[in-house]
Amino acid sequence: MKNPRVCLLKTDGINCDEELKFAFELAKADPKIVHINELRQKKDHLKNYQILALPGGFSYGDDVASGKILAIELSSYLADQINDFVNQRQGLVLGICNGFQVLVKTGLLPSGRLGKMKATLTDNDCRHFVCRPINLTVEKKHRCLFLKNFTSPVTFYVAHGEGKFVAPRKELEEIEKNNLVVFRYADLNPNGSLHNIAGITDLSGRILGLMPHPERSILKTQSVNWRRNTRIKPEGLELFKQMVNYARQQ
Repeated sequence: MKNPRVCLLKTDGINCDEELKFAFELAKADPKIVHINELRQKKDHLKNYQILALPGGFSYGDDVASGKILAIELSSYLADQINDFVNQRQGLVLGICNGFQVLVKTGLLPSGRLGKMKATLTDNDCRHFVCRPINLTVEKKHRCLFLKNFTSPVTFYVAHGEGKFVAPRKELEEIEKNNLVVFRYADLNPNGSLHNIAGITDLSGRILGLMPHPERSILKTQSVNWRRNTRIKPEGLELFKQMVNYARQQ
């Protein structure tokens, strides 16, 4: 059985693509960094992949707002490819940090459809960039199809200045009612996200976005206590393994 192909979307300002590529390689996938212009010019196509991954970074310098310009670009120029990938081919989508911001601002999260934004990610309450390890809980009844066996709690790293998840009360109620929350901040909320939301999925369970960086927790030596605790497991790697294994079975 062939390893699932992963499209790692690249554009100006994205700077976590190589780390994300390495994570998918360790998870036995076949990742390729694809510049957005290759998709726009039809030199490549999302139909060639089973997973679409949006890495972290500062796409287009976070001009206007974090992830906004890339979100507009995807919605304007690649809507047909994305709709076909998500709705017809039932591909999997992962957005990390800036990638999460992009997915929310396209409307793909939480609704699963390109269109009107129902939530956003805005400035941290502390008004500065936060970079540190953070503890997360994994919701027991979340809808994400490829993380059904992902255990809680986990520790990932956050690195963002606009990570506060906000939405109108009605939308938050729908998110909670439909079990779209996958990750919550545990003992510390680094940005003030409502309901301690760190990551969500859509109604189909095939799109996942989160602010923390699982690709920075794929080796034991990436843990701050790796010399003292020999039983440390690379918790981020398990996320990628489960996603890749699910894609392989489809």
